[in-house]
Amino acid sequence: MTATLAPEAAVVPLRRNRRFQTLWAGSASAMLGTCLADTAYPLLLLAMTGSPTVAGAFGAVQFGASVLFGLHGGTVADRHDRRRILILADSVRLLTALSVALALAADRLTVPHALLAAAVIGATMAYGGPSRMLALRAVVPPEQLRQALSQDELRVNGAALAGPPLAGFLLGLGTAVPFLATVLTSGLALGASVAVRFDSRPGAQAPTGGREKGGREKGAAFAGLRYLFAHRVLRGTVLVAAALNLTGSAMLLAVMVLLRDHGTSQAGIGLALTGEAVGGLLGALLVSRLHRLLGPGALLLAVAWSGAAAFAVPAVAAGPVVVFAALALTSLGVPALRVMLDVLVFQRVPEEVRGRAMAGTMTLLMAGLPLGTMTAGLLLDRLPAATVLVLLAAALAAALLPLTLGRSLRGTGWNA
Repeated sequence: MTATLAPEAAVVPLRRNRRFQTLWAGSASAMLGTCLADTAYPLLLLAMTGSPTVAGAFGAVQFGASVLFGLHGGTVADRHDRRRILILADSVRLLTALSVALALAADRLTVPHALLAAAVIGATMAYGGPSRMLALRAVVPPEQLRQALSQDELRVNGAALAGPPLAGFLLGLGTAVPFLATVLTSGLALGASVAVRFDSRPGAQAPTGGREKGGREKGAAFAGLRYLFAHRVLRGTVLVAAALNLTGSAMLLAVMVLLRDHGTSQAGIGLALTGEAVGGLLGALLVSRLHRLLGPGALLLAVAWSGAAAFAVPAVAAGPVVVFAALALTSLGVPALRVMLDVLVFQRVPEEVRGRAMAGTMTLLMAGLPLGTMTAGLLLDRLPAATVLVLLAAALAAALLPLTLGRSLRGTGWNA
């Protein structure tokens, strides 16, 4: 009897798991640095050049690099030591941040230098992201995985809420100050990666597809995506999450235009947009409860339909308070959806392709952000913002209708 109970007794509460909490703190630092950069770089480029196009190019280059290298980042995570990958990615991020801060101090920062930094940041996200998630899994017992992922959602949404206003405040102290802050956050992330040791060996290479001469797997980078799309629940979850990302990014631009047209100040627009992060923070606290109440399919449909309904609300009653509430409602179930997707990947994807499955998921979700913004921009050039919001809600509802009417997705349950 004593031998049977020993493994359970050895499981410490998550708050006392020093390896997880150290990795989590490092991840939070890296995320905060990214959110600082996402605001500070465009503002700096706008001040340097006076061109909104150049300012917007930073985000486009960063997202482009993440999408371009995303699948290869998963392949690397499945074939090489993940701790070394994480340390290397954090080191490159630190050196990049330091180069920008030094160039600013010497008054020698150029637009190409800033855009190169954007590409490097995007690439380090692509290579470090899967390894960081697998590191999280390696230091947390299976029964605490959902709790750990819920805490990780607090990191993401907390950084998203704090990053933009903090960047603006630091810029007010001096042009170089927010970039010195990114050096600090990158250094803290690297310190955490170096400090924590975990089982970083990739899984054995199982035959997930045909092989070329020399034993190299054909289409290895796409093995994770093939596995995701072959699994009914994973396929539905990824596609709906990608649709929410695409339409959600389009909604953000549409409500910004809508508020501007109604005479809302820039500060008012900024405060209204924080509804997304506030909803995410509150939603992170509801993850466990939502997972107990709903199975994966029902949760997926509930979150998606609430998003479709919230999209149309500002079109009927425009105003910063309404927009704040609509964004908060849209984001409330997103943490539960993201944790659900991570849990399903850990439960149902073999270890040997798990890094590529994560990278494929991240790539699909990130690709929807610039695509949604670009689509909204094209529509807003021709249609009123309220009409665009209604069209986005209708498009998402049309995509959800077949999944809702079918029984296969609604009846899915959690694995033990």
